[in-house]
Amino acid sequence: MTEKKPKSSLRENTEAIIIAIIIAMFIRTFIIQAFKIPSGSMLETLQIGDQILVNKFIYGIKIPFTGGKTLIPVKDPQKGDIVVFKFPKDPSKDFIKRVVATGGDTLELIDKKLYVNDKLVEGEKYAIYEDSIVYSPHYPDPNRVRRDNLKKIKVPQKKLFVMGDNRDNSHDSRFWGFVDRKAIKGKAIIIYWSWNKDKLVPLWASVRWSRIGDILR
Repeated sequence: MTEKKPKSSLRENTEAIIIAIIIAMFIRTFIIQAFKIPSGSMLETLQIGDQILVNKFIYGIKIPFTGGKTLIPVKDPQKGDIVVFKFPKDPSKDFIKRVVATGGDTLELIDKKLYVNDKLVEGEKYAIYEDSIVYSPHYPDPNRVRRDNLKKIKVPQKKLFVMGDNRDNSHDSRFWGFVDRKAIKGKAIIIYWSWNKDKLVPLWASVRWSRIGDILR
């Protein structure tokens, strides 16, 4: 009986690296993915430079390269969830917004006040309005009107209506329409790092230590 030759250290290290890469790709594809916040559309909930983890499993396991087909459904996005999704106008880009209405809901905006299913949505502590101007339905610029006033619409099934928490400065469903359920990548769950690029010296001053570990709601 011949003895097996011991593996070389190079082979062992190579196998370990390959296994680590496969595990990392599996986690990134199906479980958790990191994203960086590049804009202020979700202020104050999310700051520019926040780095977050997104739970990709919570809405179901999706089959890669199938356009978002779900293999194992878990739950649907709920109103109030902060979701990352493929931008409908350019799927190569990822957007992050908050779900304000889901399939079957009716939605209306009257002078910046949000109504879902004919009820005023109250208690949105995360929503901020920095502009005191309210553009009426008669204002000549339809894009400005759309920011503050929308006629009642019904959200189609398997679609979502999303808005940024920075309501006066967010490019969202008010301007480009609904998000398909298949385009959702996951739910934002926690800030794991936060970096203020405007404060580079001293180095430790650029880190927003108080935000690290914040659970997103």
